[in-house]
Amino acid sequence: MVRNLEKLVEEFAENMAAQTDAIKRGDAKTGNKHANRYMAALKKLRSEGNAGRDALSVLLKHPRSDVRVGAAAFLLRYRTAEAKAVLEAAASGGGVAAINATMTLKHWEEGTWSLDTE
Repeated sequence: MVRNLEKLVEEFAENMAAQTDAIKRGDAKTGNKHANRYMAALKKLRSEGNAGRDALSVLLKHPRSDVRVGAAAFLLRYRTAEAKAVLEAAASGGGVAAINATMTLKHWEEGTWSLDTE
């Protein structure tokens, strides 16, 4: 079970990073393919409840900011303080991760954030 969760977390991280790289190249088709893959991994993690969320939370310390931001966005309600700290740090940076972090925080503050409703 733990091994399976680790594999799903790895799939999430790899595909989140690959999507960002595709966006930077202007390759939306490839980016969308990777988005579908990380969302599939996320759906499986969510199906495991708190164990899946706990497994995903290791990515809050990932070396890539886009992966940290992606994980934080999906963990906001579950690990609010940690996730907000990751998002706030990334929002002051640059690139795709900063944009995603800024928008996630904006929606959180407005009460329109809903990434964990599935």
